[in-house]
Amino acid sequence: MDTSNPAVIVNGAFMTSYVGRRVRTVIQVVRADASGVTGRSTDEKQIVVKGHVPSPLTTFVEVIGVADSPQSIRAEIVTNFGDSFDTNNFNQLCQHANGDYRHLFI
Repeated sequence: MDTSNPAVIVNGAFMTSYVGRRVRTVIQVVRADASGVTGRSTDEKQIVVKGHVPSPLTTFVEVIGVADSPQSIRAEIVTNFGDSFDTNNFNQLCQHANGDYRHLFI
């Protein structure tokens, strides 16, 4: 595993803290077109994913890339995560990854 450029686990609220850095999140796809994907983060914020995305897309996708702004990611990797996903658990993971337990995460 390459740990030289880790991606911080974030939801929409934590994106503001990591603009310009590599992030990892899960979104629910709302719309997809040639320029990318518009989706809803697990905490109900809108996130725009720019770049090449796989086709077809499932309802939920994991995105790894650089946060361009508090609401957009320049995608490096987009992975289908299926049509059901526990958004509450992911939000709790984001809280731990950016809170008291951040030392447990890369």
